[in-house]
Amino acid sequence: MQFTEAQEPAGASRLLLVDDDRLVLGTLAQGLRHMGYAVDTAECAEDAEAQLTGGLRPDLALIDVQMPGAGGLWLAQRLAQLEHVPFVMFSAYGDAATVEQATRCGALGYLVKPLALAQIQPAIETALQRARELDELRRTRAQLQAALDADRAINVATGITMVQYRLTRQRAFETLRGAARTQRRKLAAVASETVQACEQLFL
Repeated sequence: MQFTEAQEPAGASRLLLVDDDRLVLGTLAQGLRHMGYAVDTAECAEDAEAQLTGGLRPDLALIDVQMPGAGGLWLAQRLAQLEHVPFVMFSAYGDAATVEQATRCGALGYLVKPLALAQIQPAIETALQRARELDELRRTRAQLQAALDADRAINVATGITMVQYRLTRQRAFETLRGAARTQRRKLAAVASETVQACEQLFL
């Protein structure tokens, strides 16, 4: 079952609320919408899974730990490993073992039922901020890896050009850079092509 509203505030953070208790689900969803969030709901992990498969990409998921079927911890692992969707978990149980399980799954927060809206909003905002920081870190890491890969390709291609044309390293590098300028392409792309062409000779 999914609670929706015709109007959603522009630029609102999108939340996925997952709880098998329809009353809790409806009450929380309505309250969160009044706070300015766009809210999608699911009554079980399988329902949430279907929505994710259908293309739903929430900014944050709020997941009940104890649910029939696959359960909240299974959904949390899926979100962390496959979807990279940040999540907060909640439960009627606040024991250390349950909290530790949620933390191991990658939860950005843990709330104990009964949930009060005044309690939820700070946790949501903190988790959203942390999620933005983690996403920025992932992007930075990917950019650094791409730069390292490009540098590696340029170094290898320079070495290949040195051997092929009997040039110094500087002259070989300038030759590659000149080819890139002539072709109006990035140096890394020309370098990768040079490396691939050399590898083909040994296949």
